[in-house]
Amino acid sequence: MAITVKLQAFEGPLDLLLHLIEKNKVDIYDIPIVEITRQYLDYIRQMETDDMDIMSEFLVMASTLVDIKCKMLLPREVNEEGEEEDPRAELVEKLLEYKMYKYMSFELRDRQIDAGRNLFKKSTLPREITEYREPVDCARLLEGMTLSRLHAVFRDIVKKQEDRIDPIRSRYGRIEKDEINLEEQSAYIESCIRERGRLSFRELLRKQGSRMEIIVAFLVILELMKVGRIQIRQEHIFDEIIITYAKAA
Repeated sequence: MAITVKLQAFEGPLDLLLHLIEKNKVDIYDIPIVEITRQYLDYIRQMETDDMDIMSEFLVMASTLVDIKCKMLLPREVNEEGEEEDPRAELVEKLLEYKMYKYMSFELRDRQIDAGRNLFKKSTLPREITEYREPVDCARLLEGMTLSRLHAVFRDIVKKQEDRIDPIRSRYGRIEKDEINLEEQSAYIESCIRERGRLSFRELLRKQGSRMEIIVAFLVILELMKVGRIQIRQEHIFDEIIITYAKAA
């Protein structure tokens, strides 16, 4: 008479490997790959499932274990630092990551169970009590209050408001956005250079009305140089930079 063996269900190949490591009480950083591979393959042979997706995941891990087992029999590869590489390192990293997420899920499950045991009771206080506000005695509140004391309170409040102001940013006042049409500005600068034929870079920047226009003008000059519509020349150091118009390349 055959003996029926019921296998424990695992969520995936990593779950099975972690179970075998804990069952054999071995160090996860020093896995006895030969013994673990043998036990893993024994479990694969006893699996009874028609789901090829699940079976393929376990078979892929089985081939990985066999590959690691073969590499363990060969001389170790040496990395750039001159240290021997452990063929099990990548597998150990995956197992540690899976173990972390597994125990996190256990913690979340326990918290969900504990939260389900909490009971809350709706408030049953009468409306008269919840809406009650203690009356304010203005005479008692203003007792001993003089004009000088009111002035002192006012100065104290103003001082606190001043302390809340950023001493750096407050100097800039209101920052307004400059509205500049890049295409129009580019066409304007190119037309100026084309009409003059020869123009000083300093003179061109002086024609701009704001800091943003100067920045845009500088970018336009770089773009015109790139496409070959202008040429830049400086005879000597510290001399004026001269812009001359040229035909497009």
